[in-house]
Amino acid sequence: MADGKKKSGSGKSQTQNTKDVKDAKAKSALARSVESSKKQRAAAIKAKPKNAPVQQKRKSALLEYFRGVRTETKKVVWPTRKETVSYTVVVLIACAFFGLFLWGVDSGFLAIIREVFNVSMG
Repeated sequence: MADGKKKSGSGKSQTQNTKDVKDAKAKSALARSVESSKKQRAAAIKAKPKNAPVQQKRKSALLEYFRGVRTETKKVVWPTRKETVSYTVVVLIACAFFGLFLWGVDSGFLAIIREVFNVSMG
């Protein structure tokens, strides 16, 4: 130190340096994964034939759709015959109840309107 200047450190503690190193490693790992996904997408685009007919694409898309439907249908837990019959009976009873209820409300309103406005039907 002939010129009288002191060498000064970076001013960072050891833990700060360790944290910076970890951050740099994490960023480089993220950059590598982004770069590899870009390469994969580019390879997938290159692998697709550029002049593939639209009709073929539609057929394959339609087939893929129905394969997916078939796969999802296999996952469904279907009710037994007994459950189906009991659910159907409950629905029919509920429909009959609400139908009669609405018919009663409608008839009640009709009777009120006839009395209030002296309307005769027929």
